Amino acid sequence: MASWPKATIVNMMTVTIGSLIGLWLKQFFSTEVQEIVFQAVGLGTLLIGIKMALRLPDGYLLIFIFSLIIGSVFGQLLRIDLIINDVSDSLKLLIGNTESSFTQGLITAFLLFCVGSMTIIGALEEGIHQKRELLYVKSTLDGFSSIALASTYGIGVLFSIIPMLIFQGGITVLALRLKYVFNQNVMDALSAVGGILIIGISIRLLKLGEVWLENMLPSLVLIVVMSNFYDKYQNNKKPISE
Repeated sequence: MASWPKATIVNMMTVTIGSLIGLWLKQFFSTEVQEIVFQAVGLGTLLIGIKMALRLPDGYLLIFIFSLIIGSVFGQLLRIDLIINDVSDSLKLLIGNTESSFTQGLITAFLLFCVGSMTIIGALEEGIHQKRELLYVKSTLDGFSSIALASTYGIGVLFSIIPMLIFQGGITVLALRLKYVFNQNVMDALSAVGGILIIGISIRLLKLGEVWLENMLPSLVLIVVMSNFYDKYQNNKKPISE
């Protein structure tokens, strides 16, 4: 029987509250303060991305690289950036928002909040065992993080609760089926790809260059698929003990 994602609803509430606080604080920031907040968030994001990227399991480097390359090419051919921008423009029109950083804030927050082992393990624990402690801890952390992100990016951070509900809540609802998909190696590989995308976010924040993150998002799906096939291949290669 599917579990109702109560902890994800709590997580959405903490992000909403944190985002509203961040939006309130943003109005008091001068241009100089906003600039240094961007830099501070960029440096912090860089550290988070590096730590996540270093979770890549031994032997998964080629899987990691191919997932990034193939996923990025696939995203570019589909022009996912245009699709996301259209959805984002519709949301902005709906709420009467004109911020240029809306889409970037939404994607940044989603990657930071949802692409990691804590999200997957917590969602699986809630779905299978009705244990919500890990997601409640994550909710608290996300709430504080959303204050900094919303003060930097604006209201787009608040709307990250929509993909959060779909991704994190979806894992909870489908936990009994997905528990065989997300073993430890797969979760670590997914975190590594997510970490690289988060490093891309920090490059944007620090104005070091342009990274087409939106078109790299299919890499997150591809790493899960390829890691599972690689795991099965490795298991089939193991000799049967006598």
